[in-house]
Amino acid sequence: MVALPGVGVDTAGQLLVTAGDNPHRLHSEAAFARLCGVAPIPASSGRTDRHHLHRGGDRDANRALWRITLVRMRCHQPTKDYVTRRTAEGKTKTEIMRCLKRYIARETFHLLASPPLDQASLPGATATD
Repeated sequence: MVALPGVGVDTAGQLLVTAGDNPHRLHSEAAFARLCGVAPIPASSGRTDRHHLHRGGDRDANRALWRITLVRMRCHQPTKDYVTRRTAEGKTKTEIMRCLKRYIARETFHLLASPPLDQASLPGATATD
């Protein structure tokens, strides 16, 4: 997980703690997003079509996703391009960060849900490794 852009040891650790000992109990990426507090909830009124984030869930995991989002917005070129494009579409910084946090939660969920690599199955590994 640390290989992802913007993810450090502390933020990866927090997301692992949030997922718990058995990440397979989370049946979907939406469940993980809700657990982290980044699931979108409709907040529309009249003719406007908006969303805000679910405020429940683990606030520390939400903070970790927020930190990853800030780092990517400052240092990751594809994310910078995304922010520029969405700003040109008329989105606010808060709305862009909401979308990015949900995307990062989706990305990390797939890493958590994938089976861990077994040391013996790695190429060049011996039985004594």
